[in-house]
Amino acid sequence: MALFLTGITGFIGSYVAHGLLTQWPQMRINALVRAKSDEQARQRLWQSLQLHEPDFDRFGELISRIDIVRGDLTAPGLGLEPDARDRLVKSTESVLHIAASLNRKSAKACFNVNLRGTLEIIKIARAAADHHGLRRFSDVSTVAVSGHRSDETVTEAESVDWARSDYDPYARTKKFCEHMVHELLPDVPRTVFRPSTVLGDSRFPQTTQFDMLRAFAALAHMRVIPLRPEWRMDICPANYVAKGIVTVHMADKPRYDSYSLASGTASPTFREVVSALKDAGHKPACVFAPRLGRVFSSGIEAAMSTPRKYGIAPAASLMKVFWPYITNNTVFDNSRIVEELDGERPRPFPEYAYPLLRFAMDERFTYPYRPWPSDGDARLSKVA
Repeated sequence: MALFLTGITGFIGSYVAHGLLTQWPQMRINALVRAKSDEQARQRLWQSLQLHEPDFDRFGELISRIDIVRGDLTAPGLGLEPDARDRLVKSTESVLHIAASLNRKSAKACFNVNLRGTLEIIKIARAAADHHGLRRFSDVSTVAVSGHRSDETVTEAESVDWARSDYDPYARTKKFCEHMVHELLPDVPRTVFRPSTVLGDSRFPQTTQFDMLRAFAALAHMRVIPLRPEWRMDICPANYVAKGIVTVHMADKPRYDSYSLASGTASPTFREVVSALKDAGHKPACVFAPRLGRVFSSGIEAAMSTPRKYGIAPAASLMKVFWPYITNNTVFDNSRIVEELDGERPRPFPEYAYPLLRFAMDERFTYPYRPWPSDGDARLSKVA
């Protein structure tokens, strides 16, 4: 029997897969991978996991316990042949659904990947539960399902309020994904994880995720910051998020049915982040000017309309996406996951913000991936 995992080639999914494979030596994973061939799928896994396992031979040992399921969330039936689907159903003992479209600007992408894709995963889970029973279905959602908020600390019990408006298609579709899981798998143990803003790793500066990091870097280099210094932003490192997901999903009896994977009331203020950067050697001096918030927001809108040749519009478009999350001064109570992790709390963002920023700037917001070795297939065959 195996754990059926989606999103293994994504940022959080790679952390979760690595945690499962290293902490449970007997673990087998059915991994959904979008690829034209098994060879291409293995190469995608190498790119995804090398942040955690840069040694190719060690990588080979880990993926020897991964059974590749070539499929597509947006295809009917995941694009699986009947025999492949039957094998997947009969070998799945639990489901951990992480894959999602984070394209907050595209309702189409969010509808197809998040809604239709989650429905297909639920159908696999339903078939497995009917065939032999399912130990657990875990859905990785987002704190964004809490909708428009301002100056709040949101608890898990208060996260979903259907009367509230949503920030974007991503938040809207993920909220309905949670609803589908509860409605269509009522007899299956279910867990919902809601990460806050996931930024970097608190143990090392390297990262493969740069969208939100670009927005952070832009703010870090502004001389005048149009934010209130006492506002807080809930940022949680990927390693803590993954540890929470792995620990709870593998537990026999988790204490709760939903968890905010967040920094909660310990979330830093913008003043604390700026001070930490300055103390670490970040050069640009800045002042806070919250009265310029509306002017800055209008400037973002104007910059989005500039000619593409100027190169300003993409950055402005990215900032517009994240601006509501930066300015809502809202954090998410994390007491449940702290309890599950025996009191362990995420490392505060100011403590690792500067190394993360330096890595992103030095590498020009790209990760220095290593290519597939010329003898990669032969080396993998030795551990197959």
